[in-house]
Amino acid sequence: MIDIQSQPDDRNIPINKVGVKGIQYPITVFDRKNSIQHTIATINMYVNLPRHCKGTHMSRFIEILHLFRYEVSLKNISTILKQMKTTLNAASAHIEIAFPYFIEKSAPVSKAKGLIDYVCKIAGSSDRMDVTDLIAEVTVPISTVCPCSKEISRYGAHNQRGKVQTRLRFKKFIWFEDIITLIEKSASSDVYSVLKREDEKYVTEKGYNNPMFVEDVVRTVAEELRDDENITWFSVSAENFESIHNHSAYAFIESKQA
Repeated sequence: MIDIQSQPDDRNIPINKVGVKGIQYPITVFDRKNSIQHTIATINMYVNLPRHCKGTHMSRFIEILHLFRYEVSLKNISTILKQMKTTLNAASAHIEIAFPYFIEKSAPVSKAKGLIDYVCKIAGSSDRMDVTDLIAEVTVPISTVCPCSKEISRYGAHNQRGKVQTRLRFKKFIWFEDIITLIEKSASSDVYSVLKREDEKYVTEKGYNNPMFVEDVVRTVAEELRDDENITWFSVSAENFESIHNHSAYAFIESKQA
């Protein structure tokens, strides 16, 4: 049969990225406590397309994904990118894998257990020189208490749920659990899926005794990441879904590239 994609294109314009986007696919990821974890990922896969080619072969992206579905992690993204370049005869390749990552978490006092989901993402690129760039991204729910509200009020202070997102480049493999723990320790309080009355009392009082602006949260996270020799670059953002406003509070820090 005629291979239309391999036919020449006379417009002489190369394409930076072409491929498939928004694939929902079951994958297996590494889990520090349980070795592996099954989850559902949303995946984007792209390669470059030379100026002389009419199109890429879309079905080959899915075939590659199916081949690696049981071993998706920061450790083997380079292998997946290399396979994409080889199979699709491309000079550069890109992949983005976003998925919910579940961790069993105990309530602070009662120790009642429940699962918390965190949004994780792995993004990788491989260029013409076979240099691979990897970025790990984690979004973590948090709780904050407003320092200003506490200071000016005779009693009480407004608090709210928020989220912190951090993106990292690194030298050696890192666990999502370590990033999550770092972020949760940088907030007024972390959040839980199961809280008994004694736990709710503890969380409320902990947050009240540890008030933080979004500025405090991003600076605390950034300070920890800055001092970690394994991290070569990072960005961190915090968004508070304000309980007394119809808008969010937001802060962002990006480091210099090492």
